[in-house]
Amino acid sequence: MKIDAVDLFCGAGGLSYGLQKTGISVRGGVDFDPHCETPFTANIKGAKFFLEDIKTTDATKLGKLYRKKSFKLLAGCAPCQPFSNLRNGVNKSKSDKWPLLNEFSRLVSTLTPDFVTMENVPQLKKQSIFSDFVENLKKLGYQVSTNVVDAADYGVPQRRNRLVLLASLHGPIRLLSPEEIGVKKKTIRDAIEGLPTLNAGETHKTDPMHKARALSNLNLARIRASQPGGTWADWPDHLKLDCHKKESGVTFKSVYGRMQWDLPAGTITTQATNVGTGRFAHPSQDRALSLRELAILQSFPADYIFTENDEAIEFAPIGRLIGNAVPVDLGYAVGQSINQHAKGIGRRNDKQTPIQA
Repeated sequence: MKIDAVDLFCGAGGLSYGLQKTGISVRGGVDFDPHCETPFTANIKGAKFFLEDIKTTDATKLGKLYRKKSFKLLAGCAPCQPFSNLRNGVNKSKSDKWPLLNEFSRLVSTLTPDFVTMENVPQLKKQSIFSDFVENLKKLGYQVSTNVVDAADYGVPQRRNRLVLLASLHGPIRLLSPEEIGVKKKTIRDAIEGLPTLNAGETHKTDPMHKARALSNLNLARIRASQPGGTWADWPDHLKLDCHKKESGVTFKSVYGRMQWDLPAGTITTQATNVGTGRFAHPSQDRALSLRELAILQSFPADYIFTENDEAIEFAPIGRLIGNAVPVDLGYAVGQSINQHAKGIGRRNDKQTPIQA
């Protein structure tokens, strides 16, 4: 059976690309960030992009994207910032992004797709807004499963703990294990070792995405003093920041840190182009990782398009798209799980709810 998907909060298309790799037809994506349109439409073939706030999105319009006699999948990965541990000490419920999960729930209630999936940070599971979301799914007749998984187990060359929800109107559904999908763990070496060498501040002539931030002389010296897997505590005192010498700064050991070739990366954030925000220095070259390298560590293919050919490559918007993305290979695992579930429905279709038009 065919499966048609609509991707809410689609971003640069990481989840959609992963679903597409499994044969699921992604029919449309919704996001209010204009920087998402080019990567989504350039890489998700045949999908329509809606530049709008989900709070004003009309469910009827999205419903028309689904074809008759196809299973309907609604995917939605609401912005994770309100629920992240990185915002400890902030009243997260005051964020304008906090109610977006309710908007997702509204669209599920109206469209009643056959399947629903979402991905977010594990901390969301402890919030009442997530409990309400799950409860609404159950009231609508969905069977729901949730798992907290490390994307590295699913072949993403990056440690990234995520909450994955799957729901179905057609019986129990679950996320397949890495062994069932047949994926293996990957290291940073597996992912980016073959890319051309760069200096800090340099852009490769044949790939404008292979571009690294410039470094001040002081920060260049700090990178040169950093060992793979080491910390700023290894530096000579004249390179240490004042905050490192205070008790409050002792725990932030990963800033300016080098990655290690034979391990997966740590979590790629929206600030990962800046070596001062985490362990984002190249394992052997004296620079931060390039945008292309960061995208590959999110399991985007090396030729994934993020901008029009004549557009300048800017660190902030593209870094945000990469850091916020659902890793492609985690999306692939979700798609494979839904496909297997749908095949089971096909084998017992005489006992299941008819597919909705």
